[in-house]
Amino acid sequence: MRCSHDTVYAHDLAHAIGVPQLTFWSDVGPGGVAPAAMVGQAVAAILSGQAETVVVFRELNGRSGRRYGLADAAGDRVGGAGTYDEFFLPYGLLTPGQVFAMLARRHMAEFGTEPEHLGHIALTCRERANANPAAQMHERTMTMDDYLGSRPIAEPLRLFDFCLETDGACAVVVTSTERARDLRRPPALIRAVAQASIPDPQPGMMYPILMRDSLTELPAAAVARTLWSRAGLGPGDVDVAQLYDCFTITVLLQLEDWGFCAKGEGGPFAASGNLGPGGSLPINTAGGHLSEGYVHGMNHVLEGVRQIRGTSTSQVPGAETCLVATTPLPPGSGLLLRSDG
Repeated sequence: MRCSHDTVYAHDLAHAIGVPQLTFWSDVGPGGVAPAAMVGQAVAAILSGQAETVVVFRELNGRSGRRYGLADAAGDRVGGAGTYDEFFLPYGLLTPGQVFAMLARRHMAEFGTEPEHLGHIALTCRERANANPAAQMHERTMTMDDYLGSRPIAEPLRLFDFCLETDGACAVVVTSTERARDLRRPPALIRAVAQASIPDPQPGMMYPILMRDSLTELPAAAVARTLWSRAGLGPGDVDVAQLYDCFTITVLLQLEDWGFCAKGEGGPFAASGNLGPGGSLPINTAGGHLSEGYVHGMNHVLEGVRQIRGTSTSQVPGAETCLVATTPLPPGSGLLLRSDG
């Protein structure tokens, strides 16, 4: 099970790990919205009898190869692609950072959100990375002054509001509960998975979100409604969360859209100590995309498993339920992991 954006195919991985014959494979896309959905489709394959065990993986050369934060090479072209992107790209709206900067600016104008609110999210992720030897920013501490003093990239977003660009790969193994209980390590049980979206007014992946009635709501709200209903749980049942953090503003919006605080209160919620160890909702405990590495949400799935197993470098004591939210853009997906206790 792979993402359609990746360059390693299922048969390539099967050969590398010694699988003589695949009985199931699938591609899911696009990019950062895929990981929880990939796990969900692995579950569906197992429940339908198409597979017994599925490897769900992501791999990308986000630093040495294609950088997802770069401008579109076809930005000087008008027409031909069949999407509404063509009415943005030729006029200078070229990068994801510019799009999410507009969402941040709107949130600031509508709710009074301050740069320091976003700074608390960046600092939370950096502190967790400092405890994680595998994180890119493991040895690089950061203060609020460092954050506020970092150069603007797409105002109001600064350098440390942006995720890293990473060469990396991650994988999880999905199998039946009965099989997992016989294995050497304790399983992280999949309580529920959901996929959803908000219909866009025009075709395209990213730029049409700027044409919605609200610029302060992500597809997370639609995914959340489905996931909570399927799981029979709610925001108050979550012990720890891994929230997609390509930018700090996506974390703030997801805090609101997943129901951890009211719309417009994400900034004060983040600034009140809720996101760190001992807070009401510890997030991104390996450092997240902002400070661990950017593997398009798949490293969030891995960290969710670690939290349930009790092996995280920033372990939340007694964590029994972990939310993994890969909901930065339409469509989106989410995953609830539970302990076997």
